[in-house]
Amino acid sequence: MGRQPGRRELPGARRAPPPSLPRFAGSWPGGTPARGKVVTGVRDVQAAVDDLGASLAQPVLIEDARHRPLWWSAQGQVDGTRMRTILQHDVDPAAKAVVARLGLARARGPVRTPAAPEADMLPRWCVPLRSSGELLGYLWVLDGDGTVAEAQLPQIVACAELAAMFLAQTPMTSAGRSRRRAALLARLAAGPDDSAARELIALEELDPAATVAVNAPRAATGWPLRGDMSVHPNLELGAGATSGPPLPLAQLHLAVRRAALTRQAIRAGAVLARPAWDALGSWHLIVAAPPDLAVADIHPGADVLARRARPDLLITARAVLDHGGDIARAAAQLHIHRTTLYYRLDRIEALTGVNLKTSAQRDALLMALRLAAFRRAAS
Repeated sequence: MGRQPGRRELPGARRAPPPSLPRFAGSWPGGTPARGKVVTGVRDVQAAVDDLGASLAQPVLIEDARHRPLWWSAQGQVDGTRMRTILQHDVDPAAKAVVARLGLARARGPVRTPAAPEADMLPRWCVPLRSSGELLGYLWVLDGDGTVAEAQLPQIVACAELAAMFLAQTPMTSAGRSRRRAALLARLAAGPDDSAARELIALEELDPAATVAVNAPRAATGWPLRGDMSVHPNLELGAGATSGPPLPLAQLHLAVRRAALTRQAIRAGAVLARPAWDALGSWHLIVAAPPDLAVADIHPGADVLARRARPDLLITARAVLDHGGDIARAAAQLHIHRTTLYYRLDRIEALTGVNLKTSAQRDALLMALRLAAFRRAAS
């Protein structure tokens, strides 16, 4: 986009093609390409930026999504932020804060931003560069004197689209590929997104019928995902994943949800044959419980035990019920003498009205205790 007060003269300079971007021969007849065409090279974009700057009689700058300058026109009079961006390839944190405050990364068209003295920014027009919804950068036109008219916005948008087409076609570095993949996975994890699925399939050269599974905690062999998870494309059946059997790529959000719920159940004390969604068994009833179902609606005894200052009776009740009333196994798990266990069973029955060895309410109390533990595990 630095904080140096006042307007300044910046020598007019045309941007040389960045070394990380490929050069191509050829140019578009008449300048700007039609929508849907293939952009042939850096020089197409630079020519369009120069033409736009001359047509508007205003300085133009195109940055990537991290505010690193890519192309600019002759600059003339600029503000401190523009000078710092071009000369130092750096952006003042105050300028980044302005971009965030105005929500420019989410904008879907041209936005005129007011002056921001705290960031040494004059008024300007901003057009985000996008491809398949993904933010690739920004086009900026300084407009300190307010001479850019709305009738000129299509020309600004056309230049932004040209730059976006080129950036979308440019072979990415390994780091760029990883960033793009992470962004696409985040979109797919948030909900159904056919566009993101198609772009990820193209990016990673996956089969159009690709499937995914999710592990939690993260496995080193997968693609990292927020929340200490990993995504595994085309995992073989039987290989095992926290989310259970593989799902279509477009249903990654469902696999993420299944993995998260399975991990939460395990934290709540679920003892499973495998740490996987398809091994939850009766715990499926717990993870599917609606939020408005209170623990006391299943059995009030769970709340009675949870309110006690010491957790020994609650832990004992869970152990005995999880072992189906087997006193010997419960005592071994708790590392206590049977006499102590029998004493606790009497106390539990007195408080809840449930005999953990014979009562018909044992199953209800167990489900209530599991639901309470599952909800505590969410935090």
